[in-house]
Amino acid sequence: MLTYDLEQRGEHSLYHYLYLCIKRDILAGVLTQNERLPSQRSLAKHLQLGVVTVGTAYAQLVAEGYLYALEKRGYYVSAVDVIDTPAPATTPEKEVEKPILMDMEEGGGGAEDFPFYVWAKLTRQVIAEEGERLLRATPHSGAHALRVEIARYLSQFRGISALPEQIVVGAGTEYLDNLVVQLLGRDLIYGLEDPCYPKAQEIYRLNGATCRHIPMGGDGVSLDDLRESGADVLHLSPSHQFPTGIATPIARRQQLLQWAEEGERRYLIEDDYDSEFRFAGRPIPSLQSIDRSGCVIYTNTFTRVLAPSLRIGYMVLPLSLVPLYQQKLGFYACTVSALEQYTLAKFLSEGYMEQHMNRSRIRYRAHRDRVLESLSTGALRGKYTILGETAGLHFILRLHTRYSDAALIQAMERAGSALHFLSGYCTQSPDAWQHHLIVRYPRISLERLAQVVEILAPLL
Repeated sequence: MLTYDLEQRGEHSLYHYLYLCIKRDILAGVLTQNERLPSQRSLAKHLQLGVVTVGTAYAQLVAEGYLYALEKRGYYVSAVDVIDTPAPATTPEKEVEKPILMDMEEGGGGAEDFPFYVWAKLTRQVIAEEGERLLRATPHSGAHALRVEIARYLSQFRGISALPEQIVVGAGTEYLDNLVVQLLGRDLIYGLEDPCYPKAQEIYRLNGATCRHIPMGGDGVSLDDLRESGADVLHLSPSHQFPTGIATPIARRQQLLQWAEEGERRYLIEDDYDSEFRFAGRPIPSLQSIDRSGCVIYTNTFTRVLAPSLRIGYMVLPLSLVPLYQQKLGFYACTVSALEQYTLAKFLSEGYMEQHMNRSRIRYRAHRDRVLESLSTGALRGKYTILGETAGLHFILRLHTRYSDAALIQAMERAGSALHFLSGYCTQSPDAWQHHLIVRYPRISLERLAQVVEILAPLL
């Protein structure tokens, strides 16, 4: 009689686990060709299962060819090549997996303050007002109503003067980066800050473009290295670079604009990913706002300020590129649903975005201050320097230690904590960025942070 320990089924249903056990035995040669299996009723009684459960397992095995049925005679094992097969998965890895105490880089802004009630109310209004029009395709650049509101939003909060025709809406900046490569051409050389945001690099490479890495200094990318790289396009985050947190000063911005003006097909792609979060002084003006020659392509997203699942990004094209975009890429359908676009347009036009941003800044600033206070009074006191804490949703801890980043990462992994350093984002000269620990603070638990600090401090 077939005997299986059904208590070991983990998350599997009874019938599915029984099916897996019998299939394993067939593939392992425990049950041989033409061997007759117990009847449904007798096996159900033996295993204390319902007859339907056994019947369902048998039926699945018949459907997949592991068994064949003879009328009024029962079920038999089919001719199957015998292979070594592991036992049915019962999620043992979950039982032995070591829990992560803390990942210092996990999660920037989330949906903690998302105004669900307001969003739901506006969604109902949009459905009532737009009706069946929501079922029609929106323009490839996005709904006109949303592009109008984005233009107003950018003018008010980022000093950017743009027409709705210059704005392209898409499902996140990663999608828009793909469009940029197709628009400007794969034959150009794309420069990236080093250290840099790795996804941008992968997008350009997967599109067949050549990439060059330009070293970062205290004032942003090195202009001399940029000129020597042969790059035609430079992707940068001048307001709050990831991962270094560096803000490019005005003199270097002007030099970068001058560099772009010197070439016929030179452009700067400004990723303004978390410019909304600045906690000291006024927001730093965008690079696009001081561009007078039409060489800056501005990109941003509402994902960070609203919620990760709302994949609504946008870019602002120079006027000179709008006709080329319409000619080359106008056949694309917009990748954001009409309902979400019109809801976001209302969210912007009725002032809810500004209210939400004010609440988020207060919340994140308060939590950042608590994290900094916890560090200053804990076991790490005197063993680090804080960098880049006045803006964005991450800051840098420059640790005072002689140990390498790799050694610290390995030691902390054994203790159940994941560390991420700037050196891990470098393609050139990682030694120049040793000991710069990235801390994304919005979702850090102060209790767990204290535990991590107690483990980390002696290692320094």
